[in-house]
Amino acid sequence: MNDQPAAPSTSPATGSEPGFRHRPDRPRGPPGHDPAQPRAAGRAAELHRHRRHRGVAREEPDGEEYGRGKPYAELFSVSYVATSPGEEPRPVVFAFNGGPGASTVWSHLGLLGPRRVDSGDAGAPAAPPHRLLDNHETILRDADLVVVDAMTTGFSRPAPGQKPDRHHGLAADRDLIAAFVIDWLTRNDRWTSEVHLAGESYGTTRASAVAARLLDRYYLAVAGIVLISPVLDFGTIVFSPGNDRPYLHYLPTYAAIAHAHGKHEDRLLQDVVDEAEAFAEQEYPALLAAGLRLDPAQKQEAAARIGALIGVDPDWVERADLRVEHQAFLAESLRDEGLVTGRIDGRFTAPAGDGNAARMETDPSIDQLAPSYTAAINHYLRGELEFSADVVYEIMSGRVHPWSYKDFENRSVEVASDLARVSRKSPHTRVLVSHGYHDAATPFHASEHVLAQLAIPREDYAERIRVEYYEAGHMMYCHEPSRLELSAHLREFVAGAGGTEDDGQA
Repeated sequence: MNDQPAAPSTSPATGSEPGFRHRPDRPRGPPGHDPAQPRAAGRAAELHRHRRHRGVAREEPDGEEYGRGKPYAELFSVSYVATSPGEEPRPVVFAFNGGPGASTVWSHLGLLGPRRVDSGDAGAPAAPPHRLLDNHETILRDADLVVVDAMTTGFSRPAPGQKPDRHHGLAADRDLIAAFVIDWLTRNDRWTSEVHLAGESYGTTRASAVAARLLDRYYLAVAGIVLISPVLDFGTIVFSPGNDRPYLHYLPTYAAIAHAHGKHEDRLLQDVVDEAEAFAEQEYPALLAAGLRLDPAQKQEAAARIGALIGVDPDWVERADLRVEHQAFLAESLRDEGLVTGRIDGRFTAPAGDGNAARMETDPSIDQLAPSYTAAINHYLRGELEFSADVVYEIMSGRVHPWSYKDFENRSVEVASDLARVSRKSPHTRVLVSHGYHDAATPFHASEHVLAQLAIPREDYAERIRVEYYEAGHMMYCHEPSRLELSAHLREFVAGAGGTEDDGQA
């Protein structure tokens, strides 16, 4: 699978869970080049060396057949570990993206690592040749970092003779990543370090589930959970018959996107969002609940109100029965200009292939950002970290589907209960939540709603959950002011100085 394959482990796994064998680094490079010192900004370059691993996961048979395990998965990760950590053990941040099917290239090279992609932004995406910049705001100033790719993403693959689909599901993926964390801490003698989990998008679903798994199965309480563009209850964002919740929760995001495209002239974004949230929480639920009982004049008035908020023709809203689905909105929003609007980031646009399409045919934000990340990660791993493999580095893989949610049959897929249970069982675990106003994939109002309903004491909600907002989308770090703000918030959070209020210190 790669140029330096991992040797099979001969040591027994612990308990009944998977173990990992990490391949040792073999420095290579031209004279004067030290591959153990990746280029970075300031003291991050001086403090850290990198390790890139293809770890072999092993499992013991169940029941009476337990004993030495057999390899079943090869997970790829990159670790940045301080060469002079000081007297106190440094925190360790384990980071992953989501999808399902997304590698961790996005947060790795967009936000956290010592190098970052010059991706450009809405209206000015980067043109080739693509390049990397030093990340002066890297989390490495305050913590060590481990970025890991879930099964079938990046370079992660099943072990020879094994099938990948056994890991393509919420529970199996959760268990595999949790076992990876335990193994990494053991092999690197870091059990006294604070452990933080940082997930983005479906990675926030994973982070919440993994945090619970670590506590329930291994009695490891994480110090912090970072949720970037979170989805904690799929019932709040999945449009399905009989479920009106997504229509309510998406409305403030639609209004923010309308503002980004000049449809609320002379108004502040926050004022528009506040108005949309108030309507979504107070009047809108009753209007949808009324259904066929709603007077036609009231329905017309409601459509006019919604159309004004989200910047579309009220007649279109009325024909939609006041229920505006997100891909339909993204196709309709700028139809009169011949444009389709981005889902990951509603600030992005592209020419519409079909001016009459009922739904968006493609996502301009992903289309315009992904090429720079693809070029950057392939160059970075092979050229700067000097790791190569004979398989494609899967930036986004559809091969993980169908993704299994078998434990949630006949109910909404949710990990809010996991997050709440961790909070109740671990009084020192804190949570940082980061929302992009223009994110039409995981809308901020849905997350606000779920967090407000967590089964935890009110004081814990106020004191241990910090929520921040950014004037960008799902990957808010492609917007430079938002990247700087988020990086500062992450540093405060991991250093333990952030609390629940932003003190403005970078």
